[in-house]
Amino acid sequence: MDERFISNPDEDAFGTEVFGAVDNPVIHRLAANWKRRATVKRDDPGLLEMFDPALPDYPEDIVPFADHPTYRALAPAQAGAVLTWAMIALNRNTEYSETHVVNPAFGLVLRGEFPGLWGEALEISLMQAMVDEQYHILMHRMASDMTRARRGDHFRGRELPLPYVSVTHHQLSDAATERWQRSLLTLAFATTTELSIGAYLELVANAEGVQPMNVALSRLHRHDEVCHGSISGEVLKVLYPQLTGEQQRFLLDSLCRALEAYSANDYRAWDAIMRLVGVAGGAEMLKDCKAAGRTALLRDYSGLHRVLQELDVLDRIAFDWSSVKVSGQLPYVL
Repeated sequence: MDERFISNPDEDAFGTEVFGAVDNPVIHRLAANWKRRATVKRDDPGLLEMFDPALPDYPEDIVPFADHPTYRALAPAQAGAVLTWAMIALNRNTEYSETHVVNPAFGLVLRGEFPGLWGEALEISLMQAMVDEQYHILMHRMASDMTRARRGDHFRGRELPLPYVSVTHHQLSDAATERWQRSLLTLAFATTTELSIGAYLELVANAEGVQPMNVALSRLHRHDEVCHGSISGEVLKVLYPQLTGEQQRFLLDSLCRALEAYSANDYRAWDAIMRLVGVAGGAEMLKDCKAAGRTALLRDYSGLHRVLQELDVLDRIAFDWSSVKVSGQLPYVL
């Protein structure tokens, strides 16, 4: 690894073999196009002026209990509060994931943690992506602040549990005994996030009759994540062949764990929302949903599936792909 990018040469996790700089056409193209494509480089989108208090804050049809009699019987104010909390949760989860998983993973690459992942275009594209992510954090925070200002100060994200994906990543990292394991875990969770979050945002971005501020926010964020997914996918494809057999097995297992965590419908958050809104029979309703197998969000995992297919490692990932959507329509650019 190029010594310029090793934060602590005496504690290099992957050895000192020198690999050539990443020379990848996708990375080069994305780095060159950033000033024309990035949301942060556009004029102020005026998200906060789009708020319409008459419209729900989150698409009702994607909550796991949308057709349950208990939910259908709620008064409009209570149902609306459930959807407001759902959007607060999306904003908070996005902020937390970008802050504690995605940007740290990009930072690891920039510090020279991984073999073969260095070179001017790659470094510039990752720095650009980190700026994008910081702007996304700001946009989601501002959207939640506006929601509280218009809906009530009690809609505070800290009332909700930490996102399941981030909690799982933290637990696995704490259990890891080697530095290289923690680094690969962070990269695996960040890669899964970047190749999957766009499909989740699309559920809000394409919703009709939903809060315009949140629809626009999701569209803007999704636009950037298409490019970030490209970067993450290419990084994974460059890195994997340069790892040892043990490291490759660990990375694939980490990707599987990340997939399981990311595709799970976080009922801990829904439990908290039922309590916060005071939904009578809410706990029983969620038990019914779990019993009916409504445990996965309807996200499209085509991007990560395609990357693993190109690496020819799909048969080494112990993940039930039938439990999630794989449409074949890639939510990232090649």
